Amino acid sequence: MSRPVETIAPDATLREAAATMLEHGVGAVVVVDDSNRLEGLLTTTSFVRAFEEAVSSDRAVTERMETEVVTVERSDPLREAAAAMLDHRVHHVPVVEEAEVVGMLSTQDLTAYLARFLEP
Repeated sequence: MSRPVETIAPDATLREAAATMLEHGVGAVVVVDDSNRLEGLLTTTSFVRAFEEAVSSDRAVTERMETEVVTVERSDPLREAAAAMLDHRVHHVPVVEEAEVVGMLSTQDLTAYLARFLEP
């Protein structure tokens, strides 16, 4: 998983979310409440949809975020996390521990792990 997780508040604008993603070079930000509890996920795909619909970038992220978010527990085996990503066709999965976001697992993380694992 990747740490730290880039997070934004539910009342952040799409412009602010995009700036955060660009600044940190990430493809997703986790939307969390004041207690760092998961509320949603905003990904590059969310921006593609917003662009297609010509949504104003000053709208709140709650208008575009995914609320049906696939998560994995910190204690879950990597194989289960990868299976969840494949089953749900997602590229980013927040890692939670007792409902608190503690990391983000991405397809890039899995690729990096495999590259190290498969080295001779």
